[in-house]
Amino acid sequence: MTDIRTAHTSELTPVELTAIRDLLNEAFEGDFTDEDWDHSVGGMHALVREGGELVAHGCVVQRRLLHGGRALRTGYVEAVAVRADRRRRGHGSAVMEALERVLRRGAYEVAALGAADEAVPLYVGRGWRLWRGPSSVLSPTGIRRTEEEDGCIYVLPLSAELDLDGELVCDWRPGDVW
Repeated sequence: MTDIRTAHTSELTPVELTAIRDLLNEAFEGDFTDEDWDHSVGGMHALVREGGELVAHGCVVQRRLLHGGRALRTGYVEAVAVRADRRRRGHGSAVMEALERVLRRGAYEVAALGAADEAVPLYVGRGWRLWRGPSSVLSPTGIRRTEEEDGCIYVLPLSAELDLDGELVCDWRPGDVW
């Protein structure tokens, strides 16, 4: 039996947090850093369990994106992962469905995420749109281009008017800024 739960980080037990971190370490093949973990706490999580075992996860954290002269309240999707032996069974879609319900409740003007190539069909199929314009970060030394992220950022328009060819600037954070 598949069970899907949404919960804020503060509602998760230490055992659940450890299980999430273990899943992310496995799914990202050891390339999920402590900074990546820091980016994925403090928001709403979607957890998919089968037979009591955690098989998929994703979360939404609040960020600010600058676009068109405005600072947009953004629900940023992080740490979406499905256990390797449970992929292609709809668990990623279940995670995104739960997170998109959170995103559409009215707290955010736009949703955004940085997509790995293999996840693009999932996001596009759910209505996420590629950001075609230049990406940047508001770093401690000012706005700095993040060309390496161009073509990897997807948005789900909620209430904000967006020009997908315009500049999109994310707030600063250590590690991967997008």
